Amino acid sequence: MPKIKESHERIGQIVPIQPIEQSGHFTTLGTLGPPATLSLARRAGNYNSRHFHSGFTLIEILIATFIFAVVLTTIYTSYTGTFRVVDETESQTEIYRMARIALERMLEDLESVYIPKNPETGRSEESRRSPSRFVAEDVEIKGRCADTLRFTSRAHINLSGQEQDPGTVEIGYYVKENDERDDFVLYRSDRPMFEEAFPVEEEAGGLTLCERLVSVNFTYRDENGEVRESWDSASDAFKDKFPKMVSISLEFVNDLDPEAPLRFMTSVAFPIEQGYSW
Repeated sequence: MPKIKESHERIGQIVPIQPIEQSGHFTTLGTLGPPATLSLARRAGNYNSRHFHSGFTLIEILIATFIFAVVLTTIYTSYTGTFRVVDETESQTEIYRMARIALERMLEDLESVYIPKNPETGRSEESRRSPSRFVAEDVEIKGRCADTLRFTSRAHINLSGQEQDPGTVEIGYYVKENDERDDFVLYRSDRPMFEEAFPVEEEAGGLTLCERLVSVNFTYRDENGEVRESWDSASDAFKDKFPKMVSISLEFVNDLDPEAPLRFMTSVAFPIEQGYSW
């Protein structure tokens, strides 16, 4: 049996192995060592092999990119949707505020309407210069209601800063198209005397009452409860008569649903026995 020449000082040291002579030639066995040392060497070799071949395939990269795009799109949609809801809520809040202020102002004007007790006789000089009138016209702009209304009232708004009572004045409402958007603007005029000509221009003294309107509609009920679209107390049909009730309908632009405008309505009743102001 051939002999292996080896030299070592202690167990566990890796030592070179001399060639073994077998059948006229030599075979090299490599290195020998304790089993634990060989096991660690194998594990180290396997780890280096796996580390060298690690990485992402093209399919894995595409899947990761797709998932990232889906997550990013979801976040962006939620982000923009939240701000859109906030903007629409603020817009509707502003419309509700304008509608409330406009209707309160109109109710106060109409509740202060001046109706003389004896229209034909007993008029003072002031009443002759400022006759009691109630004139309402059914007007349309672009196929939408844009009614006008004028009447004598004591609801004068004093912007001069001087404490004085002008008595009865002419209060009027008229509608104009908005120069910037496709909606209407409602104006209120306040003049000292009732005149035949109606100020349809803003420069004539009208103040903006509200805007972003789709339509402005006034209806009137006579003493028999019949609904009228127009009224003129100087005409033969309504000689010196005022309506028993005035109904107001304001429609505003609805940003959430343009086909369904926001509608606000109210009514004011005049005295049953006309013949005094209240």
